[in-house]
Amino acid sequence: MPCGRHTGAVPRPDVLALLRSAGRRDGRLVHLEELPGRPGRTADWPVWADPDVVAGYRRLGVDRPWVHQVQAAEAAWAGRHTVIATGTGSGKSLAAWLPALSAVRAGAAELAGPAAGSISSYTRRPSTLYLSPTKALAADQLAGLQRLLDAAALRGVRVATCDGDTPLTERDWARDHADVVLTNPDFLHFSMLPRHRRWQRLLRGLRYVVVDEAHAYRGVLGAHVALVLRRLLRLAAHYGSVPTVLMASATTAEPALTAARLVGADPADIVAVTEDTAPTGRRSVALWQPALAEAWAATAPDPAGDGAGDPSLDGPRRSAGAEAASLLADLVSAGARTLVFVRSRYGAEVIAEQTRRHLREVEPALAARVAAYRGGYLPEERRELERALRSGELLALATTNALELGVDVAGLDAVLMAGWPGTRVSMWQQAGRAGRAGADGVAVLVASEDPLDTFLVHHPEAIFGTGVEATTFDPANPYVLAPHLCAAASELPLTTADLPTFGLAGTALLDELVRRDLLRRRPTGWFWNFARPERAQDLTDLRGGSSQPVQVVETGTGAVLGTVDGARADSTVHPGAVYVHQGRTFVVDQLEDDVALVHADQELAYRTRARSSSTVRIVTERDHLTWDEPAGATVRWSFGDVEVTGQVTGYDRRRLPGMDIIGSYPLDMPERVLPTTAVWWTLSAEACAVAGVGKDSLPGALHAAEHASIGLLPLLATCDRWDIGGLSTAVHAQTGQPTVFVHDGYPGGAGFAERGYRAAREWVEATLGAITACGCLDGCPSCVQSPKCGNGNSPLDKRGATRLLRLLLRSAPPGPA
Repeated sequence: MPCGRHTGAVPRPDVLALLRSAGRRDGRLVHLEELPGRPGRTADWPVWADPDVVAGYRRLGVDRPWVHQVQAAEAAWAGRHTVIATGTGSGKSLAAWLPALSAVRAGAAELAGPAAGSISSYTRRPSTLYLSPTKALAADQLAGLQRLLDAAALRGVRVATCDGDTPLTERDWARDHADVVLTNPDFLHFSMLPRHRRWQRLLRGLRYVVVDEAHAYRGVLGAHVALVLRRLLRLAAHYGSVPTVLMASATTAEPALTAARLVGADPADIVAVTEDTAPTGRRSVALWQPALAEAWAATAPDPAGDGAGDPSLDGPRRSAGAEAASLLADLVSAGARTLVFVRSRYGAEVIAEQTRRHLREVEPALAARVAAYRGGYLPEERRELERALRSGELLALATTNALELGVDVAGLDAVLMAGWPGTRVSMWQQAGRAGRAGADGVAVLVASEDPLDTFLVHHPEAIFGTGVEATTFDPANPYVLAPHLCAAASELPLTTADLPTFGLAGTALLDELVRRDLLRRRPTGWFWNFARPERAQDLTDLRGGSSQPVQVVETGTGAVLGTVDGARADSTVHPGAVYVHQGRTFVVDQLEDDVALVHADQELAYRTRARSSSTVRIVTERDHLTWDEPAGATVRWSFGDVEVTGQVTGYDRRRLPGMDIIGSYPLDMPERVLPTTAVWWTLSAEACAVAGVGKDSLPGALHAAEHASIGLLPLLATCDRWDIGGLSTAVHAQTGQPTVFVHDGYPGGAGFAERGYRAAREWVEATLGAITACGCLDGCPSCVQSPKCGNGNSPLDKRGATRLLRLLLRSAPPGPA
């Protein structure tokens, strides 16, 4: 909503009581953090604000804006690039729409005839371009903005949404008439910027660029979006406009630095508004570990005789998904409106179906009020789910982070997070979906079978006693920058004056693109080679790869069920894979030409999981540190460029519900080569002897240490374990020694592995702590097993990994954390 405040439903008092009752009896509720609320602080409306816009806000219940809204709006109105980094539900949208709509009104009045309060520096009708990371958020903003325009009776302000789902006739209208266009960076990259001459009306009058949820642009996506924004600002300047960029972000570290990197500006030129003056209700955040697995609990001692077992004993636990489904069923039965955030698309489908199964046993009518929401759905499905959640027809959604960003659903009682979201920024964003607009809220972090999750629920100070992360990305990554230079050159020839815009100190990268016949060098600059068969913009997408999405098509009907990321198609929609869509199960018959053909099979009692293999080739060692002891014990830490070659080699069928393997099948899939960056460490034979790890146990010790290291790196870098990968080997072909690699999962790297290298001591210390704190004997998903291991988590040696990590801790470079 574009409002400073609005009424939200107060969470039902039994939500917190239900959690306490269910969790404390058997030790599942590990920690409950209760954060007090605070009152809000308001300010006067700015003198330049359009009276009708102000009246519209007042009719929507915003009598006076919050102080931070006015500070950001004033800075934007003055033409200063601005970032507003405040909490979820703090009304950041008002800070953008107040100056944007006031500018449109003033500009329209000036074009109609000079009037008091007009902005004489703009003789063209001012326009605004709004960018969001998701289509759901853009649709939500459009609905809120339309409510404001209706309340203010502003019939002359023209607003439109443009994205890949927008019909061509509506795109034409937006291009020719809209004052405010709501879109996303992908549409900008693939459609608007390549066809900028058709959008010149908008670009000539461009007064504001609003970048919503700017903290979401991290890693490779952040680098892509930074370069798209620079291309946009370059074209706007070509048409004679100098837009002000207003960025809205969750609370992050160093917001001015992040904003400056996004737009290519000096951090000193960014106004950062970081003090949140909106009121907040009391917020309760529970750290929750799943119940003991039934087979284990049945044999464990039960000193109280109440069937809860002994909470002081540990053992195998239920999965985070099963635990979240059970909790969600209890909350829905109590009438609580709830979101469950899940790490994967498949996980969202599974939790929704398991919850419906639980509810059918107690109150069948409630099962229909639970659904899944994820990427890959058709646009009309997503819009209908969003509408049903807002209206209350749906009580609960199991969703990926697609609903983490900004979508305003008032009246949510609780949020469940099935697994650590990856960063503290994301955790607070997801937790903030409950109890918005000053109401109380309850959030539950359910630990997954992951070393980091186990560590965090037992170390609450790592969440509540530590500030949020800075958003990191590298626009200078040549694998990201090169295709954007080609795109920029196709839009408008590049000149030496453009080099600083793209962070180039010289012409070496441009010269390389000329050698590859992508660009043509002329006396006036660098031109795209239009003789090539592809468009320059098609050399890359913004989501980290170049693979086209794969459509999932039902063979019998020809219906398109959804899409799958091209980079993950080999492992998710290979022949024989099980594909789940809103509780319906399908089997993949064929994967070819970016299409997966499937047939429905509702009787499946199994799911599938791919197996893979990989190798790593060191290309360049950029940096290293060596630790030596007498007698030849040597540990070498390195960081540099590598090539990772991976291949899906087969898949397992796993019986429901325990996911036991019931069959393994080979696949003949192509090899995929990923050029990226990695941190790696090698051990001499003498160092292994010092650690007490023999030849027979070495492969399992290295493998276990690799898994645990991957699991704990997100504690230090703004990533999750799905952004990174690894490899361990007792003898690497290039190093000739035992070696463990941890690499970024994106072409050219995303800065995650480098962060691990720079913070090696803290990283190893946390990894060792997570392994030693786990109560299992031989290794489990909470310490050294990995859900993404292509070798079926074999071999693994927990004790050997502990010995190796202790040696590494002695040798780890003391770089900055």
